[in-house]
Amino acid sequence: MTARARRLGLLLAWLAALVLLAWYCITGIRISTDLRSFMPPAQTADQQLLMEQIGEGPGSRLLMLAIGGGEMDRLAQLSRELLRTLRADAHFSQVINGEFNADMLDSQWLPYRYLLTSSFDAQPLDEAVLADQLQQRVEDLGSPAATLLKPLLPRDPTLEVLALAEQWSPPKSPQVRDGVWFSPENEALLLVQTRAAGFDPAAQGEAIAALESAFASITTPNDQAKLTISGPGYFTVLVNASTRAESEWLGRISTIGFILLLLLAYRSVAVLGLAALPIASGALTGVAAIALMFGEMHGITLAFGFTLLGVAQEYPIRLLSHRRAGESALQSVRGLWSLLLTAIASACIAYLAFFASGVTGLMQLAVFTISGLLVAGFSTRYLLPRVLPEKFRDAAQTPGLGRVWEWLEALPRPRWLPPALLLLAALMLWLAPAPFWQNDLAALTPVPKDLLQREGRLRAALGAPDVRYLLIIEGKDAEGVLRESERVSPRIDELIARGVLDGAELPSRYLPSVETQRQRQARLPDPAELPAMLQAASAGLPFREDLFEPFLADVAKARTLEALTPAMYAKSPLGARLDAMLVKRGDHWLGLGSIIGMHDAQAFAELTRESNGAVRLLDIKGASESLVAAYRERILHAFGIAIVLLVLTVFIAFRDVHRAWHVLAPMTLATILVLAVLRFAGTPLSLFHLVALTLAAGLGLHYALFFERSTPDAAEARRTLHATLVCVISALLVFALLALSSIPVLRAIGLTVSLGVGFHFCLSILMARKGRARSA
Repeated sequence: MTARARRLGLLLAWLAALVLLAWYCITGIRISTDLRSFMPPAQTADQQLLMEQIGEGPGSRLLMLAIGGGEMDRLAQLSRELLRTLRADAHFSQVINGEFNADMLDSQWLPYRYLLTSSFDAQPLDEAVLADQLQQRVEDLGSPAATLLKPLLPRDPTLEVLALAEQWSPPKSPQVRDGVWFSPENEALLLVQTRAAGFDPAAQGEAIAALESAFASITTPNDQAKLTISGPGYFTVLVNASTRAESEWLGRISTIGFILLLLLAYRSVAVLGLAALPIASGALTGVAAIALMFGEMHGITLAFGFTLLGVAQEYPIRLLSHRRAGESALQSVRGLWSLLLTAIASACIAYLAFFASGVTGLMQLAVFTISGLLVAGFSTRYLLPRVLPEKFRDAAQTPGLGRVWEWLEALPRPRWLPPALLLLAALMLWLAPAPFWQNDLAALTPVPKDLLQREGRLRAALGAPDVRYLLIIEGKDAEGVLRESERVSPRIDELIARGVLDGAELPSRYLPSVETQRQRQARLPDPAELPAMLQAASAGLPFREDLFEPFLADVAKARTLEALTPAMYAKSPLGARLDAMLVKRGDHWLGLGSIIGMHDAQAFAELTRESNGAVRLLDIKGASESLVAAYRERILHAFGIAIVLLVLTVFIAFRDVHRAWHVLAPMTLATILVLAVLRFAGTPLSLFHLVALTLAAGLGLHYALFFERSTPDAAEARRTLHATLVCVISALLVFALLALSSIPVLRAIGLTVSLGVGFHFCLSILMARKGRARSA
């Protein structure tokens, strides 16, 4: 078999293996979008609750809708039609617009109204109360509300259903016009709660698409009305879409630039295609490894993984640039392998820090990158040389490269430069504005200012719950939580009256405790006495004698009903709302109260003391910041161990302290300079900066390793420079573009790596030993 046939056979086998690997990746893994995969693992009960509320809590699943741009009667009509459409959609668990819904309690639940309302707590349902209520109904029947009240009257002359509707409306409801909510800007308002978790962009995207489709289905071409959506889930979808769109756009530009660079550097389309095989092998292996270990892969892991795998592009570039005339590609790579192996091992050690984080997303990132780097490196060593064509262009003959090398060799390398730069970096860090770390998760994916202002306006108009605070109520069981909720309710009312907050929503508002329900049952009139009371109360009023038979039957039934429990209440129309407010935690239960318009969080400290900690305020923002800080400390410890292992690896590889110093010193100093520049510019450091610093250090290690390499002649030195320049330019093509991104995460990674590449390249040259290539 000829050498050409062997190369072709190996190439086809390699491509076939990649196709099979791609098929396994496509069929064997599911892409996840839940952003909590990149959140720190909860260490305490409150942190666990925080994580649940960020993704599953009512506040995170709440969407605020406004319909504006038309006549008010038409807007009200569209509001009612949209409400009916969305209530039939499985994407939504609750939709309200202020309109009274007579079906809020269906026929089987109606008798329970006397156990749920507090109408007769102060004064029992007696003849005097009945007489007063019936007189009011006579007046109501002569008003515009008659159409609404007539169907209710026979069964509910005291209008307890309306009392429940008011009780279950938001504590601070908007103004009502034409029976639906309106904002001061004359927009029809609705509150919608999705079934999907707030931190799941894909599921939230489906819900929002269904919402927009429902609105389109009820409007006509002549309608001027426009739908406005706001809320955490909407922002999640918006940020996710803009990040994907911008990263794809930047990725396309950088890919075209990378292709043109390699074509310019090696003047061969065939070589360009072959050089992509190790990187493709590494990427597919990384995905397959995650499929085996985790079964699913987060979309961010996939995107960041390919970015971090950019280190692997240097492996084939080194081989292509270092090929020498008179020897095969296999012989050329053997001469490079010790340095390449050191670079591969060092990069893998650095990424082990992510695996030690305990965060699912970062563990996946570590598995993807480490397995990808290993496969890309070893395929560059054992497969790529065997499929490369025999004819090639010696990189040492690139025009102008020799002059560049001579200029670089002639540069002064003062011994005072490293300590001077270190002193400058220390000064910049000392003068840098606070804070050093970015603990605010929202700052990493900020929403445009105009959308935040709109969200604040709609939240104020709707009286929607504050997403920052939760009132936590503890009890031995669900019943204990409800009793404590009832006990603390008057104190919350006092705080509202004092202006500490605008409103609160407690679990007992939806379901009273069993004890309270029993007390209300006991105060209901005896079924044997109620008909006579009703007859006396209705004397002289224009009601038929038998009109209130359904009312009498409901009161009689209410006296014998089994008290409602959370399990029974779950089957009611508002069961999902209560279920979200009662959470079982080991041997105890938590009640989650929503806060509306918090003005003085410190005022709740007294309430916490009074209840011996059974009632407390959870600041979700503060708790998330403390969680991020604790998690970052864990990551930094892991990085510290990784750095120690990295230093040991380089020392073992060189077995020479002096040479190891010339590799590690530029990388260390460059990393410190990147930190100093970022901090001096006022940039608080986040997790993504740490990821980017690790990537930049991996790239910088390559530069230092090869500039420190002893070269037998000037031609080999020029090949080293050619390979390094191609690597530097290809890295900058990707990351300098990311540094221009409007997305904070992309900008943080792009700017950090771009600075790192520049500093590492310059310092690797300036801190390398001179005179290593002596013969021409």
